[in-house]
Amino acid sequence: MISQSEHNIVISLLGNVDKELIRPIVKEVERVFGFKTVVASLLEDVNFALDPAREQYHSTLILEKLDRMAPPGTLKLVAITDVDLFIPILTYVYGEAQLGGTACVVSTHRLAEGISPMSLPEAFHYRVVKEAVHELGHTFNLHHCPDNTCIMHYSRTVEDVDLKSKQFCRYCHVMLEDEKAKLNEL
Repeated sequence: MISQSEHNIVISLLGNVDKELIRPIVKEVERVFGFKTVVASLLEDVNFALDPAREQYHSTLILEKLDRMAPPGTLKLVAITDVDLFIPILTYVYGEAQLGGTACVVSTHRLAEGISPMSLPEAFHYRVVKEAVHELGHTFNLHHCPDNTCIMHYSRTVEDVDLKSKQFCRYCHVMLEDEKAKLNEL
């Protein structure tokens, strides 16, 4: 049985990420998932994932390395980076996760798009927090949701990120609770 005190969700900042993001991410991740969070520095450099032709970073390569570096006691791991991420079939991604796995990564690179400087910190942090919860949702085996207000809805644009709430729809909430119950049975 996995006790919520035995396992942690690790939050790691990669690159030049605003350290002010830690507090809102920790608060929301603990609220939503109910596990203690630990902040840890895992990767100093993600240049191994750089695709020079695209001038972007292949998120799957970062995920694989993060998964191997997860500290003992890690239940899930979310890394926040400032580099522009992609997967080969898309122009860019806000993040990627191992469905039902351990690791996920979120990029802040495009999440400040369209925000005025006066509202930048609060609106920007809100977007990053939503994407961190979204990607962690995938590690808990949640898929994209057709409800455009559910946090698990797929976001193609920052407007999509803004439109969805920070809540799970009823269906996704039940699925998350089922996944957490399965973990507690281990």
